[in-house]
Amino acid sequence: MSAAEEAGGLVFRLAEQQDFQQVLNICSSDAFEGLDYMAATFHRWLQEPERLVFIALIEDRVVGLESALLVDGGHTAVFQGLRVAPDLRGRGVAGALQTHLTDHIRQHYPQVSAVRLSRGDRPPKQTLDQYRLVAKEAILSQCCEAADLALFVAELRSRLPWRSGSGSSPPVTLSQRRAEALILSDHVVSNLLPGGTIINDWEPLRPLEANLEVLRRRGLTWIVDRESEPAAVSLSTAPYAVPYRHDALHFNINIFGRRLASVCSVFLAQLEALLPRLRGYLIFYTYVDPAVWAGLRQLCHNSSNVSLFKDYWEELVLEKDL
Repeated sequence: MSAAEEAGGLVFRLAEQQDFQQVLNICSSDAFEGLDYMAATFHRWLQEPERLVFIALIEDRVVGLESALLVDGGHTAVFQGLRVAPDLRGRGVAGALQTHLTDHIRQHYPQVSAVRLSRGDRPPKQTLDQYRLVAKEAILSQCCEAADLALFVAELRSRLPWRSGSGSSPPVTLSQRRAEALILSDHVVSNLLPGGTIINDWEPLRPLEANLEVLRRRGLTWIVDRESEPAAVSLSTAPYAVPYRHDALHFNINIFGRRLASVCSVFLAQLEALLPRLRGYLIFYTYVDPAVWAGLRQLCHNSSNVSLFKDYWEELVLEKDL
């Protein structure tokens, strides 16, 4: 019996704006620990160039969704957003949907030669056997009320050398143009990027000119410890609403580099830059090299009611040939 037959006769088509509520219906309120981003991204995804968003239906009911963004000059498909209705999980819907999307890409985009995706800690062995590991980041996840974050930032300021008058230079916020030049530089690509990959909010991109437009669309804030040959390059997303709580916001900070002092410096600078836009309850993830996670965690011990959201976990970037 095929996956589609086991799932009860699936029909596939490209998603449309009017599918929004049905798509939200298959997103469990507790999915991703209450941080499901689908409500914030669905309409934007439908308008995004080079993105395919497919849904699976059974008798006009949306039961699954999967998306692919064509990157690397059209040679790689980044799979994102897999969702399956809770009552049909384990019934072959996900596999059938991914197979349909892959077949569609092969037929209509023959230049695509690889599929890339990100997975959380300990993906199943079946997934790991199909893919090669490209990069790994450790995740420090924290949560607090917005008012407490301001107190937390004040604590961090008192601990870092460039804040205490030691002569160290403060971090630098980059213009989009300068950030793009730096992220493609030999120094950053060779020494800082994990697996030679730009990772933004679970979206892995090769450091190529062709991918800069994708990064521009994300509205990122770029901060480095210094402009010339930085030891840490960071980017952060704009905060977006998530279902964890009625007033919850989520944002992500990716920091590339292995020098702990530099990583801590740009981490604080990113929080300072975000503060004016923050309200309500905050859950924020900071992605770093596993070697500096413990040091950053130590810096973040505080008396300001900022807590760990989850303990140590990792993001894996995986790739396979199409």
